[in-house]
Amino acid sequence: MVTHMKTTIDIADALLEQAKRRAREQNRTLRDLVEEALRRMLAEDSAKREPFRYRRHVVHGKGLQPGIREGDWEQIRNLIYELPPP
Repeated sequence: MVTHMKTTIDIADALLEQAKRRAREQNRTLRDLVEEALRRMLAEDSAKREPFRYRRHVVHGKGLQPGIREGDWEQIRNLIYELPPP
């Protein structure tokens, strides 16, 4: 279902006159012309965007520090926030 919303925008007089003239030349309504222009501009913007990709990060560490149990997130969190052991 297509719905429409009325709104008011300020457009420079010269630009509005050009748009009205173009709409008359093409036997179209001003609304149709403006909607098409907005759709084209929005489609163009989305086509220019690069798809999101994770950057590849390589960590050259030596694994867990001595005394830290793998998967013990409570211990790791406590060390990060300098909390006493439970």
